[in-house]
Amino acid sequence: RKVFPLSFVFVGMITFNNLCLKWVEVSFYNVARSLTIVFNVVFTSWLLSTPTSSKTMGCLLIVILGFLLGSNGEVNFSLRGTVSGVASSLFVSLNSIFTKKILPAVDNDHWRLTFYNNVNACILFLPFILVFEHQPILQALASGQYFFSGIFWAAMLVAGFFGFSIGIVTVLQIKATSPLTHNISGTAKAAVQSIMAFYIWKNPATLMGVMGIFAVLGGSLLYTLVKMNENKKAMSSKRSNRTKKSKQSKKQPSATSTATSADEKDIEMQADGGTGVAKRRGGA
Repeated sequence: RKVFPLSFVFVGMITFNNLCLKWVEVSFYNVARSLTIVFNVVFTSWLLSTPTSSKTMGCLLIVILGFLLGSNGEVNFSLRGTVSGVASSLFVSLNSIFTKKILPAVDNDHWRLTFYNNVNACILFLPFILVFEHQPILQALASGQYFFSGIFWAAMLVAGFFGFSIGIVTVLQIKATSPLTHNISGTAKAAVQSIMAFYIWKNPATLMGVMGIFAVLGGSLLYTLVKMNENKKAMSSKRSNRTKKSKQSKKQPSATSTATSADEKDIEMQADGGTGVAKRRGGA
């Protein structure tokens, strides 16, 4: 039950990710999904009440500008594909946040989390398959073209293996770093893939579309540098606060010991004074 929210987000991410890839060109696919960083900052500020610096906002504006340039420069633009890409970015950001949040519930065991997540996802995918893909499944069963083909099942096994491996690597990266680092690396990778798609798939390229890709990549890299500097400053301030507290804790016992020694001296002086008075009386 604790992993179920993550599984729901995971199903949404996979669904809209595949729909986006189905309806848009490969070169534009990653640009359409480039708003992950924007959603990640929005959710972090909203859920954790973390303030956002002006430098971070500037980097986000560059990423948004790249998204708009890429959308306007796309030759075979698809509105439903772009909307699916934005929804995929939303779920990718939520997936990173929920993975980091739910890991302690499974004792920080990424294997258990991946297993539970995939089992839940298989159950959640069944209604979607029956509703949206029942006709192609029935046609494939009737013809027997795919279900009895060794090439088809070999391709499915290879795709499943790589999909499972990507899930493991994603969990490991989030566990070792943070959701922010995972989203940054994913966006930068997506921009590089978009450039490679022009050569592999021969998608038509426009000046505005290429500028959008480079703007997304540049904004992601600047965002990485800004967050690294902010994290360094936060760590240095924490260290300085710890050193100040440790110094104060060391000074307080010394002051107490000084006050105690002063009190002891007063008691000794009073005792000595009383003894002197007693001696004088005895002498008299």
